[in-house]
Amino acid sequence: MITDDAAASLAINPTEHVKSINCLSYDGTALMMDGVSLADIAKTFGTPTYVYSQQAILAAYKAYDDSFAEIEHQICYAVKANSNLAVLNELAKAGSGFDIVTGGELARVLAAGGDPKKIVFSGLGKTAEDIRTALEVGIACFNVESEAELYRINAVAGKLQQQAPISLRVNPNVDAQTHPYISTGLKENKFGITHEDAPRIYQIAHDLPHLKVVGIDCHIGSQLTQVQPFMDALDKVIEMIHALAKQGIALEHIDLGGGLGVQYIDEDVASIQQFAQLLLPKLKTLGLTLYLEPGRSIVANAGVLLTRVDILKPTEHKNFAIVDAAMNDLIRPALYQSEMAVIPTQLNSPVEPKVWDMVGAICETGDFLAKNRVLALADNDVLAITGAGAYGFVMSSNYNSRPRACEILVKEGHAHVIRERETVESLWQNEKLVD
Repeated sequence: MITDDAAASLAINPTEHVKSINCLSYDGTALMMDGVSLADIAKTFGTPTYVYSQQAILAAYKAYDDSFAEIEHQICYAVKANSNLAVLNELAKAGSGFDIVTGGELARVLAAGGDPKKIVFSGLGKTAEDIRTALEVGIACFNVESEAELYRINAVAGKLQQQAPISLRVNPNVDAQTHPYISTGLKENKFGITHEDAPRIYQIAHDLPHLKVVGIDCHIGSQLTQVQPFMDALDKVIEMIHALAKQGIALEHIDLGGGLGVQYIDEDVASIQQFAQLLLPKLKTLGLTLYLEPGRSIVANAGVLLTRVDILKPTEHKNFAIVDAAMNDLIRPALYQSEMAVIPTQLNSPVEPKVWDMVGAICETGDFLAKNRVLALADNDVLAITGAGAYGFVMSSNYNSRPRACEILVKEGHAHVIRERETVESLWQNEKLVD
């Protein structure tokens, strides 16, 4: 029976939903990614499994590259969104640069064939070793987040007898109108340097002998669905550029970060083309190279998480569908209360639709992937969670001693394993017993 939550339930029409995701379609009753059956992938490789579309990833990257073709620019994919080596390699071959936040991400990009001259290094806690390695390989720029970091970079660069290219991440105090956990441009956030303090710290950077000031950076948040917050931030950054010019500090580039959102279910989201059309008139007046750091908008809707129904548990108050994926595989719903679409890999189920909470087997009440969804479910049904290409596998863990999922790349009509499923035994291979 449909529970009392039916009034608050969400019914998604699968055939309509996939029309907004260019790599997904139904061939008759079968859900396909670029012509490959997702049910067949689940049968061959098991579940839970992440599946990505090479075509969709490159199409999104090209949309950014083409939309800003009128000005000098470099698209630097945000590695944190999805850091699989095969994904990074496809983007590197397409000409993408990379936005990194750790030494580990730097190593990944280099291993994947990324060009160090197209790397920008963001993040709050760059170690001296991270900085040294980045300077030795010749990255494009450090996005500096604090005054203390300036001195650290200057010291490391001095030991290498180099000048480190830097920009300051200026916090414009703009409300990104997104979830507070992914808002980054307000005064109370940990990121960046305040707009008020930036002129002073730019002067310090300008005067330090082993630093070369090349740019200005801002990043106000993630999953921004409208362009206006970007416009507000850009106005603040332009104001700062003019103020710096009066100080005798000339810049080579402006970095507007990432953050453009995607449609997960029914969000009204600005397109990449609309984003560019609104920003370009102001950017053209500056004569600076533009850096952009998109992540989610390149990979989110290029990926799905496949999961199998394990146990159906209808109760008096709730109907629970216990699936083989869990919060350790996909934490966004539990962490951000994110709503992601769940659609069948096979249409025309013979069973009656009910309102289900889709949950994992982890011993946490917060272990859910979707709540109050109208679905026709039977044991062993394979479901696809869409929008899972970003902040999916990269945020997964081994909580409850669960092996992490397999990753698949669909390329030119074939499914390629790009990360093997972990084994239970692999979980303790680096652990030691003590006599």
